[in-house]
Parts: sequence; C-alpha cells; structure tokens
Amino acid sequence: MSRIGRKSITVPAGVQVNVEEDNLITVKGPKGTLVQRMHPDMTIKLDGSVLTVERPSDDKNHRALHGLTRALLANMVAGVTTGFEKTLEIVGVGYKAVKQGKNLQLSLGYSHGITFEEENGITFDVPAPNSIIVRGTDKQRVGEVAAQIRSKRPPEPYKGKGVKYTNEIIRRKTGKTGK
Repeated sequence: MSRIGRKSITVPAGVQVNVEEDNLITVKGPKGTLVQRMHPDMTIKLDGSVLTVERPSDDKNHRALHGLTRALLANMVAGVTTGFEKTLEIVGVGYKAVKQGKNLQLSLGYSHGITFEEENGITFDVPAPNSIIVRGTDKQRVGEVAAQIRSKRPPEPYKGKGVKYTNEIIRRKTGKTGK
C-alpha cells in the first residue's frame, strides 16, 4: 500500500471541500478556490473534516495514481489556506526587476525588456531589484511561472549570471587558463 496514499488529509476550519461525480473536486478557502478533476478510478471520501483516497485494486497503474491523487488533494488544501511561493534571484550587473502595476518588467541584458503579466491567482512581489517572489494558490502554476521567468536568462556556469532560484546551487566552471 502506498505510504503517501494511505495518509488522510485533515481539512482545516474555514475550508470547504466538495466532491462531485466523476471526481470533480472543488476546494474553497480564504485564499481562493481551486477546481480539479481526479482520475475516475480513485475513490475520494470526505468524512467530516478528513479526506481519504482509496484505490480499487493493487494494479500498477492504480498504485501510482493512489499517491498522486492524495498529493494533489493535499496541495489543493494547502494552497487555499497558506498558498505557495517561489523566490528567484537575479545575478548580474545591470540585471534587475521592476513591478509596474500588475506587470513584472525584467531587464536581463537584452536589447528589449521582458514583461510578465499577473494571471488569475498568480501575483509578483519585488522586495529588491534583484529578487522576485511568485505567489499563488496553485502549486503547479506557481512553479510553471517561476520556471518561465528563469528560462529568460538561465544562470551560466562561469560567472553565475542570470535568474536562479534562491535555493539553487550553480556548479561553477573554471574559465580558460593563460599560457
């Protein structure tokens, strides 16, 4: 049995979970609402304030879906209560980020600026010109937007210049050596 799939999810006060037919899950909380359709083979039960996920058989596909479904449900509950965030650092001379209204303006050494707009549920915060915080309720969208920002100028291994996650370690290379 899946160790993750076996764990029950405790729904905190102030969060409403609705399980409809075809495993359409709606989670409403103080930070917003998330809706996701889970695999129809999984059985999702809500008993009071406890969510449990059960699988119909020990088939390999069902075992894989068991832990996945439980993790997705736990992320939905955590997202509407506390939310998720990814922090990015900008390293390099002249590289900076500025928030203009609901837009994030990046200067990353190109001849043009790069603009990201806030989407529904995703917000940007720029506490310093070399730091960006991406916040939201959906863990997948937060990671996706942070990865899109990082992809505009990934960190290079010689000087470490570029956009990187704060907990990311860049493996540095030595440059050319003189004769």
